[in-house]
This record gives sequence, C-alpha cells and structure tokens, in this order.
Amino acid sequence: GAAAAPLPEEDCMRLNPSFVGIALSSLLAVDLWASKRLGVCAGEGSAWGSARPLMKVLEVSGHGIPWLLGTCYGLCHSDSSAAREVLLNLLFALLLDLVMVAVVKGLVKRPRPTHNKMDMFVTISVDKYSFPSGHATRAALVCRFVLRHLVLAVPLRVLVVLWALVVSISRVMLGRHNMTDVLFGLVLGYALYSVVEYCWLSPLNAPALFALW
Repeated sequence: GAAAAPLPEEDCMRLNPSFVGIALSSLLAVDLWASKRLGVCAGEGSAWGSARPLMKVLEVSGHGIPWLLGTCYGLCHSDSSAAREVLLNLLFALLLDLVMVAVVKGLVKRPRPTHNKMDMFVTISVDKYSFPSGHATRAALVCRFVLRHLVLAVPLRVLVVLWALVVSISRVMLGRHNMTDVLFGLVLGYALYSVVEYCWLSPLNAPALFALW
C-alpha cells in the first residue's frame, strides 16, 4: 500500500514532547494550582476574605504612583544637596522599574489569575498582564535602595525587609499574581538596583538634572 504521509512538525512535537517541555508544563501547573490555593483573600467570600482591606492597604503601599508622587514632593522641598541626590536617583530607579516591568509584561503577556478581582488601584492597560509583579519588583528595589542609602536602626531595617516580603506575598493572597510572577519580580527588582548603583546620578555626571532641582 501507499506509504503513510508524514505527520506535520507540530504534531510530532506534541506526540514526542521534550523533557524540558514536560518539566516546564509541570512547573506551570504546580504554579497555577498553588497560586489559586494561596489566593485566600481573592474575594470577600474567600477563606480570609475579611483580610482584604488590609491586603489592599499593602497593595497601595507598594503602588508606583504614591512612590513617584512622594519622591517628587521630597525633591521639590529638600534643602540638602545630598538628600536631593538620593531622591533623584530614587526617582530614576522608580521610572526604570516601571519601564522594565511594562516591557516584560508586554513581551510575555501572561493573563492574570482567573480568580483575581479586577478592582486594583489606578491600573493602566499593561496591568491586565500578570508577569512579572510590579509590586514585587518595586518592593525589592526600594528595599535595597533604602537599606543602602538611609541610616536606620536595626528594628527599622527589619521592618523595611518585612514590608517588602509582605507586599510581595499579598499579591498572591489577593489573587493578583501567580507565585512565579512574584518570585521573578523580586529577582528583577533586586537586579535593577544594581543597575541604578552602576548608573548613579550625581552633580558630576548629570549636572543638568541637578540644575532643575
């Protein structure tokens, strides 16, 4: 009889999945399952639905708009050149964070968890995507920045680290993100601080910026 026609390449790939493909699919399934189980504040009727107001306060504390407005306010009212230098670099860090998160979200286009309630504070179009968590990147970035450039007592330093961790965890508890979104966000934010340190703005290398303030 006539020889059987060869299978299309995509069918062959489905019939003979690679080990890496199986591993990634398994990790994705575990991620989705665990994230849904941990989304205990995703709705008022959830297991910890009564804690939603507290989780949303944490959400606002890690949002980009309050941080940007507060940094600009500090720049406009600071009388110290050293403080202005730190605040200007914090503003640079926050803007870099927004751009990088938007770029990655636009490339990956991972939808938010199905159990997420779209009642977030001041969202933009890119925020319909989930990967990575902008709150987690910002929390890690701000945490490293504050610990490096502010002189704080040990209890306050511990509080800053706890704030970053709790804000990140709250993203999964509210159902806003999956676990991998938050974990990658923390890694990205940690790495972005190194970029800020490498490109640190000072009156010597950016005199025009400091002249504005």
